[in-house]
Amino acid sequence: MDFIVANLPYLLTGISVGGQYALIAIGYTMVYGILRLINFAHGDLFMIAGFIMVYASASLPLYISLPLVIILTVVLGVLIERVAYKPLRSAPRMSVMISAIGVSYLLQNFAWYVTGGLAKIYPEIPWISDSVQIGPVSTSRITIITPILTIVLIIALVVLIKRTKIGMAMRAVSRDFETSQLMGININRVISTTFIIGSFLAAIGSILYFSRYTTVTPTIGAMPGLKAFVAAVFGGIGSIPGAVIGAFIIGICENIIKALGYTTFSDAFTFALLIVILIFKPTGLFGEKESEKV
Repeated sequence: MDFIVANLPYLLTGISVGGQYALIAIGYTMVYGILRLINFAHGDLFMIAGFIMVYASASLPLYISLPLVIILTVVLGVLIERVAYKPLRSAPRMSVMISAIGVSYLLQNFAWYVTGGLAKIYPEIPWISDSVQIGPVSTSRITIITPILTIVLIIALVVLIKRTKIGMAMRAVSRDFETSQLMGININRVISTTFIIGSFLAAIGSILYFSRYTTVTPTIGAMPGLKAFVAAVFGGIGSIPGAVIGAFIIGICENIIKALGYTTFSDAFTFALLIVILIFKPTGLFGEKESEKV
């Protein structure tokens, strides 16, 4: 009983962090599913959402700041696609990947310029930052809210993809980009929708993440972004359920390692897991093996 009480906070935190990684990982896996592009700027979009909240809440009430963060993050996500990726749609994949890395550094340097490199304190959001008692363990309400909200958003996303016209178009484009274009599917609309969904989830993930880890810096998006990317690869990049399951596994394992006293190695574990997965199952847990046409 004492063992459970001692380690339950780590398990709850792991589930909560896994939910935050899942929201970011879905953005990676959806963009890759449609464009076959690793959007390296996605973690930095998450970081920019944190800074938008810091500056918006300084002069606006929270009931305006919260929706404003989501709207501006979505607008920025779509703008990145239009400016940096759309002109390179017929270019080699390496060109688009370099463009994504360039956007990532551009966002980081813009944040350095605006903030002067100083860390900013994320505003406290009433109610979700309060402490709650779960049996003998005290934890913040955000720890409970995160996995529940993550699951609700994922169910809504799956319904959108399976049951709506735009969802059918997204599935068709992910299967065969060129044929979908020939069949009259509006490719630009599908790609914009993909970036809207990914950016929306990144904004929600940002609010949840920074409500728990309250310091925002220009490089803060790098590690959560990389871990979310590993989660997407672990689950099978292009697979939404795979990305979610991978994110929860990484979040829980990471915090179990901390509970065992090996905090220094918690980040290393994530990347060691990536190496193991790439060696033994390159397509991930739920990834489909692609057949090359001759």
